[in-house]
Amino acid sequence: MKKAWLLLISLSLLFLGACSLQPPEWAKPTKSSNPEDIKIGLSVSTLNNPFFVSMKNGVEEEAKKQGMEVVVVDAQNDAAKQINDVEDLIQQGVNVLLINPTDSAAISTAVQSANSLGIPVVTLDRSAEKGDVATLVSSDNEKGGEMAGEYLVEQLGEGAEVAELEGVPGASATRERGAGFHNIADEKLDVVAKQTANFDRTEGLNTMENLIQGNPDIKAVFAHNDEMALGALQAIQSSGRDVLVVGFDGNEDAMTSIRNGNLSATVAQQPEKIGSLAVQAGADVLSGKKVDKKIPVPLKLVTEENIEESSE
Repeated sequence: MKKAWLLLISLSLLFLGACSLQPPEWAKPTKSSNPEDIKIGLSVSTLNNPFFVSMKNGVEEEAKKQGMEVVVVDAQNDAAKQINDVEDLIQQGVNVLLINPTDSAAISTAVQSANSLGIPVVTLDRSAEKGDVATLVSSDNEKGGEMAGEYLVEQLGEGAEVAELEGVPGASATRERGAGFHNIADEKLDVVAKQTANFDRTEGLNTMENLIQGNPDIKAVFAHNDEMALGALQAIQSSGRDVLVVGFDGNEDAMTSIRNGNLSATVAQQPEKIGSLAVQAGADVLSGKKVDKKIPVPLKLVTEENIEESSE
């Protein structure tokens, strides 16, 4: 009897919790298929990174073309804040959620909250581990990691000592880029050091300073994004060492650095296109159209030799 009573209380609390997520009547989304009635909620992992700023711009530009409203929130690389942000967007009565997760596991609870209310979810650049996501709009991060590894083998030959700067632990992009890199590096290179720098330029600089001191024979470093790569490059230049640096994203600062003969290469994404395709995917889901579970966006390895061609 006691167990049955406890079960009843638990179910009641769960029901009340779900009800609390319901937006107030005045904020509930309309069922209209008219684009001008659609409100998009965009939750970005951080706007302190040019890549995600470009992605946000792509969302806003495409939404403006279609006459949709966009509400943007910045998680500031804080997984708990992002969950609260998504709940706030739900309370504002958004019709569809576009989420760029800070942490692919942690965001699952927010995705499931949206699922319980029938709000479609599209993820951008990084996936969610649990919950029903209509589609993931992303580059092939694993393939990009392989491209970086292959470039370093071409430049240095097999067996060269290299280091790896990893992104935010728990982010799918970190896992996938690292996995792709190691598909090549574990067979053809010698990865003597790897450490997280959380996709941050300053952390990339500080971490690379330590890696250089502890590993004097490093010939190259692969950073999971351009921000860490540019920080690592600064540390390398200060040390007077000759070390190749490969980043990932293709942001404006990285492209400038390649033109100037500093950064060796970057695996370039198309963040604006990721944003615009996510908006279109959200609109398709709302109109009842079927969308693929993953929408790929092409990558390109950019070096000093092909950068002008890549900029056209």
